[in-house]
Amino acid sequence: MTAHPAPNARTDQNRNADTPTDPHIAARQKWMSVLARTSRARLETEWSENHSNESWTHLREPQIGMVMVRGRAGGAGQRFNLGEMTVTRCAVTLSDGTVGHSYVKGRDRIQAQYAALFDAVMLRDGSASDFIDTLAAEQAAAKRDLARKVAATKVDFFTLVRGEDE
Repeated sequence: MTAHPAPNARTDQNRNADTPTDPHIAARQKWMSVLARTSRARLETEWSENHSNESWTHLREPQIGMVMVRGRAGGAGQRFNLGEMTVTRCAVTLSDGTVGHSYVKGRDRIQAQYAALFDAVMLRDGSASDFIDTLAAEQAAAKRDLARKVAATKVDFFTLVRGEDE
């Protein structure tokens, strides 16, 4: 007997993680990605200025662990294990019961805590959306600037046929 995937199951070969079908999932992926790349100081400042009156508790204290980073040959080819990376995860509960989660690279427990708090606020009422939109725009601009600097140093190698090897 051969096992077959369920009709709606997505296998590794046909899965495209960049295009979730649910728009709510896509929006949450976007803001969690932005929060994970934002510095601790920036998150801490925004929280203290605009959300310090929120009461919350840890559902899961910040924990440091390792994840396996995978790559693809040529960006789209066969997967391979690249190596391990340190991550910190955290889960918080706001006073109204809204739960927020976060995973950030590195060992910064406070950054993970603030990222989880902003996730919870976004799930509850989206009150941090302007802040996250600003962060996303800044991160996109920084990425474009880096790409421009890298492109300026690009060298095209080519071979001239000299005719001596006949």
